[in-house]
Amino acid sequence: MPACREALPWVNRSDTTRLPERSTLERLNYHWTRFWMRFAGLGAMGRMATRMAAWTAPPHKARHRLAHMNPKGYISADAVVYHAGLSLGANVFMDDRVVIFQRKQGGPLNIGDRVCIYRDAILETGYGGSLTIGTDSSIHPRCQINAYVSHIQIGSGVMIAPSCAFYPYDHGFLPDQPIRKQPLRSKGGIVVGDEAWIGFGTIVLGGVRIGKGAASGAGSVGTRDIPDGAIAVGNPARVVKMRTDMTRGMEKGPV
Repeated sequence: MPACREALPWVNRSDTTRLPERSTLERLNYHWTRFWMRFAGLGAMGRMATRMAAWTAPPHKARHRLAHMNPKGYISADAVVYHAGLSLGANVFMDDRVVIFQRKQGGPLNIGDRVCIYRDAILETGYGGSLTIGTDSSIHPRCQINAYVSHIQIGSGVMIAPSCAFYPYDHGFLPDQPIRKQPLRSKGGIVVGDEAWIGFGTIVLGGVRIGKGAASGAGSVGTRDIPDGAIAVGNPARVVKMRTDMTRGMEKGPV
């Protein structure tokens, strides 16, 4: 799964030597996109400019190069942004149908430089919860990150695969009243350390810290801490090895 910060041929203004190699149509498309990205932003005119820029740009992940054409980044005209406490870093990429939402008493939502959020991801804060995403992290399609009651802190360079869910809260379920009427509760916030990798379909629950450089296998359910540099799999997620063990194995070579 590629990170958002991979090298991209259209990013640098000085990269004009490659343009003559393209067809006339490709060069016109490039200059069209670059022109409109000058005016991109979160406001109504900025969103219109983003739609115009995307008209001739390739789809999906190929579009995150557009975020590097303007410090205000690329916020798709089809993204839904409804959050008074939103803070965006430079060159953020926000794909089609991303939802950024602030529910009742929702705390701040801070997104760092060069973060990529891909289509159909939903990020919410509510009921006193807050969300922070560090620089160069990527959130892939269909992720659900709900910072309710407690905080969610995602470090820098974190890769979150598709269909992951982060829930630092749950519902009360005492027998004397309907669950839907019981207050939300939390065992604590969620913290993901720098350069961690969260595998496809992972669920992370309240009070869990995933360490720096750790990895969770696909479909894992995080109910307890994962140490720095550990690899954890299963439901509940358990550490099966350390990344340093893999390095030692390579140093020994074949038997």
